[in-house]
Amino acid sequence: MLKAAIVGCGKVADAHASHILSTGSEIVGVCDREPLMAKQLYERFPVKAYYTDLAEMVSESKPEVVHITTSPASHFEVARFCLEKGCHVYVEKPFALNAADAQHMVDLAKAKGVKLTAGHNHQFSHVARRLRAAVADGYLGGPPVHMESYYCYNLADPSYARALLGDKRHWVRKLPGRLLHNIISHGIARIAEFLTTDSPQVIAYGHVSPLLKSIGETDIVDELRVILSEEERTTAYFTFSSQMRPSLHEFRIYGPKNGLIMDHHHEILIRLRGAKYKSYADHFIPPVSFAQQHLANLIGNAKLFLGRDFRMDSGMKFLIESFYRSIREGAPLPISYREILLTARIMDAIFQQVGSAQPLRRISSHAQPVM
Repeated sequence: MLKAAIVGCGKVADAHASHILSTGSEIVGVCDREPLMAKQLYERFPVKAYYTDLAEMVSESKPEVVHITTSPASHFEVARFCLEKGCHVYVEKPFALNAADAQHMVDLAKAKGVKLTAGHNHQFSHVARRLRAAVADGYLGGPPVHMESYYCYNLADPSYARALLGDKRHWVRKLPGRLLHNIISHGIARIAEFLTTDSPQVIAYGHVSPLLKSIGETDIVDELRVILSEEERTTAYFTFSSQMRPSLHEFRIYGPKNGLIMDHHHEILIRLRGAKYKSYADHFIPPVSFAQQHLANLIGNAKLFLGRDFRMDSGMKFLIESFYRSIREGAPLPISYREILLTARIMDAIFQQVGSAQPLRRISSHAQPVM
């Protein structure tokens, strides 16, 4: 049984608490600068104590694992403190404000002999794991040739977007990438997982949508298009939009023989056959194949639902369980440090270009090698 603690007791902390307990671990402390926030989490879950001071919690509760669910601006300092105290650390997305901070956190974890992971939980949903297995089994017929990642956000969501748009001092506006910084890591991490170089070429273009301009918003970039290239190997597109409908959470990956389409929102995985059928058969067999695959996705999702394993945060549950298994049993980390750092570097390159006259950015090939 691992002893865990949570720093930051907002909405997402509830999911963390539930999944920590499902691993058979105990929550020895929760911490928030606002006493009422810490107390409400303490009262609703079997938590041993609540605190408003991080140092006091770590000293008294002695957690082995700390989950950081605070706002992104504090991730680095909180993680550094916990790592220096010998705690394993789970950091919610976005992992850090920049790649330099991310690198420092990884280096510190290695130096202290503890483990660190990022909250890229969308990579561990049921359908994402099925896609990863298909790639590992060689369905693409070789390394990826091209990828497309779509990650959209509906600014009509009253729980977050309206608060952001109505508050000129909202913490999201203070992030280097503003709204993009708080959201796109899920979509970028999908691409980073399958890239083979640490220095892809990144070209990014972003703008404020006409809708936001019509309400007087000029600072929040809510439309982003990115091209990534690995020097005549793999290319990728990333699209973020608050306006396009349907609002996609989708990932497409194409190899030299076949391709895969993953619809994260609907938990659908479609296998694309690269070779064509002869003559008119190419107009009739593919629709039947797609219909069969959609039916198989329906049956699979129904089984998960009936088995009570079809939940919105199933990816987080799997990620936390995998991270804890890595700590207890010495298993590999669920997300490699290389992938975490590459995601941070790509995001840095994007934010440096959005709103800038500099159209091209290559991630430095002199960056410290990552594992």
